[in-house]
Amino acid sequence: MNLDKDLFDVENMEEEVETKEVEMTMPAYGSQEWNDYVMDKFDRKDLIDGNPTCAGLRRVAEDVLGDIVSSRPSQVFPSTDTNGPGRATVVFEVVINWMNSGEYRIFREVADVWHGNTDDLFCAHPVATASTRAEGRALRKALKLRCLAAEELAKNKDIVGIVKESVRKAPTSGEYEAGQKISTQQVQFIDTKCNQLNIDVLSFINMGSGNYPSIADVTKDSAKKMIKVLNDYQNDGSLIQDTIKGYKTNWRL
Repeated sequence: MNLDKDLFDVENMEEEVETKEVEMTMPAYGSQEWNDYVMDKFDRKDLIDGNPTCAGLRRVAEDVLGDIVSSRPSQVFPSTDTNGPGRATVVFEVVINWMNSGEYRIFREVADVWHGNTDDLFCAHPVATASTRAEGRALRKALKLRCLAAEELAKNKDIVGIVKESVRKAPTSGEYEAGQKISTQQVQFIDTKCNQLNIDVLSFINMGSGNYPSIADVTKDSAKKMIKVLNDYQNDGSLIQDTIKGYKTNWRL
């Protein structure tokens, strides 16, 4: 009788039983215990001050939810500021083979980067940084985590103070010229919301009394009203008329 071999076999059996017990304790997706269960999957190297990095989120998402079959920016709005890094916005899409069952689930998120919400080192590359942030948000959404991704934080910026100062310096609504054209930020917002809600942009901006061959013909005041309507649509999708449904990616042409 080989006692060492028997002891080794017993230890292996105990490890297999422990492994099976751990696998069986996986809580229901999105349950009260889910967040803690997922956070325990991160290694120390995956966390910065308790916040998971985008790389860590990718690894844990595949470990817990299934293979990531596609991960890409679906829309990119680079900065148009020629005098600095400016603001960039990215819509990121992650497609997961849900629990490797053959069912594909898509998660999308948006992130923007500008000097007021990003540390200077990363602010110099606004599109790349916005892409990483948006990917992290999409993965957080898929994992149903209650924390921010590490890349979403700006440790060396007083974001609240910068935003307050920007608001203080911004002109009041009465200072806008009545015919001032729509801003780049408003165009980006309208396009992003229409994409999310599956709305044709040109049909939407012309659904009222206005006649706009191009979105560039819309005024700032009209754009503000359009944005309010889109926010109402997001809160209640039943308000969206059938005549404006069907987002077209090449609507600018």
